[in-house]
Amino acid sequence: MTENEVSAEADVSGANVKPHSGGHSHTKIIVLDDDPTGSQTVHSCLLLTRWDVDTLLEALDDAAPLFFVLTNTRGMDAQRAASVTREVCHHLKLALDQREKQGRPVNPILVSRSDSTLRGHYPVETDVMAEELGPFDAHFLTPAFFEGGRVTVDGVHYLMVGGKPVPVHETEFARDSVFGYRHSYLPQYVEEKTGGRIRADQVERFGLAELRTGCLDRLMTLGGNVCCAVDAERQDDLNRFAVDLLAAAGQGKRFLFRSAASLLTALARLPPQPVPAAKMAAYVRDGRPGAVIVGSHVAKTTAQLNRLLAQPGIAPIEVDVGRLPAERAALVTAVCQVAHEAHAQGLAPVVYTSRAELAFATQAERLAFGEVVSGTLMDIVRGLPTTLGFLISKGGITSNDVLSTGLALRTARVVGQILAGCSVVRCSADHPRYPDLPVVIFPGNVGDEDALAVVYQRLARLDIRAAA
Repeated sequence: MTENEVSAEADVSGANVKPHSGGHSHTKIIVLDDDPTGSQTVHSCLLLTRWDVDTLLEALDDAAPLFFVLTNTRGMDAQRAASVTREVCHHLKLALDQREKQGRPVNPILVSRSDSTLRGHYPVETDVMAEELGPFDAHFLTPAFFEGGRVTVDGVHYLMVGGKPVPVHETEFARDSVFGYRHSYLPQYVEEKTGGRIRADQVERFGLAELRTGCLDRLMTLGGNVCCAVDAERQDDLNRFAVDLLAAAGQGKRFLFRSAASLLTALARLPPQPVPAAKMAAYVRDGRPGAVIVGSHVAKTTAQLNRLLAQPGIAPIEVDVGRLPAERAALVTAVCQVAHEAHAQGLAPVVYTSRAELAFATQAERLAFGEVVSGTLMDIVRGLPTTLGFLISKGGITSNDVLSTGLALRTARVVGQILAGCSVVRCSADHPRYPDLPVVIFPGNVGDEDALAVVYQRLARLDIRAAA
C-alpha cells in the first residue's frame, strides 16, 4: 500500500484535520507525559516534544480530544523535573489565556501521565501542576493499565505475572535505583512518597463497587486537592468513572490526575483506530527493511531482545556502554558503518546497549551516565540509513529521545497501536531525513517475551505468530 493509499484508508496523518474554531468552550485533555509511552492506548492525537506557546496553541486547536507534552522527566532528577514541569505549565497558562481572550476558551482536563508500575517523580510533578494550574478539588492516582496487566483492587496495585496478580512492590520495578518504593497499597505509597505530608488515612479511596454503581455525588463533595486512590480491574471500570468525572467537571469541579494510560482511553472516548494493528506494514516505506534501537535494560526487555535476535533478516549490533564516554565518537562511527552495510544487504540492524547493569555511587551519577548512553544512541539514530522502511524504539526514555533529538520532531501524530501498549507515530512528509517514517514507541515494561519479535514481524511482513 502506498502512502497515499494509507491516507485514503484512514486520515490519521493530520493533513485533513480541521481545527476548532470560534465561540463556545471545548474540553481538551492535556497530558504532561514523563516519557513518550502514555499514548499507548489512543490514536490520532499529537505528541509535542516542544512546549513553546505557539506549539501549545497548535495542539489546543487540533481536532483530537487530547494531546501529549513529552517532558521526559522520568529521565531527570527531581529538581530538573520540577523545573521542566513548571515551564510547561507556565507556557500552557499563556496559551490558554490567549485563547480565552480571543473568545475561543478551552476547558482543560490536566493529567500527569506516568509509569503504571509506580516509578516517577510523584508528588513532585503533581505538586508543581497544582501550584501553577490550580487550585484543584482533588488529585487522583489511577495507575491501572490493562493492556500491560496492571490492575488496582482494594487499594492495592498489582502486576499480572503468568496470569497471577503480584503486588508491584514485590516486582523488579519497586527496586528501581531512582524510583524505588516499599508499598503497593496506594494510600501507603502516597504517605511514603510524600514523606508523610499526606498520611495514608487521609487518602480517599474509590473502590470497584462505587465506581460500578456511580460516584458523581461523592465527586461533587471533594475539595482542597484531596488525594484519591482509584481501583480499576477492567476498562469498563474506568469508562464508568470517566462519565462521572466529566459530569463533575461540567459542574465546575477541577480535578488533576496522576495516571497511567488506561484512564486516557476512558476520558478520550475514541473510536477504534483506523488501521488495524496487524496491517501496520501499510505504513512501511516502500517495503524496505527497518531498524531497531534498544535502550531499555529491564529484564523483560532483555528477554524480548533475545527473541527478536532469533528472527530472520536481523543484524545484531551491540553497543558496549563500558566504552562510554571515552570512546563515544569511535563507537558511533563503527555502529553506523555496520548498520549501513547490513541495510544494504537487506537486513534490519538491531542496535542494543550491552545488557550488564552498571553500579553507580549515587542516583545523580546513574542519571548522568544514562544521558550519555542515550546521547550516544541518538548519534546513531542520526547516522542510520536514510532509506529505512521503519524504526522501532524500545524503552520509554530512549523513545522520547528518538522523537525529540534523534529525529528532531517538534510534533508527531499517533496513528495507533501495533501491539497492545505500543504506539506508532509517523514523521512528517517534509522531514529532512526520514519523511513519512513510521516509528514504534515500545515501552520497556510492556508485552510478553515474544512482543518485540511480533512487532518486527508485522512491519517486516513475515509469517507472524499473531495476525490478530
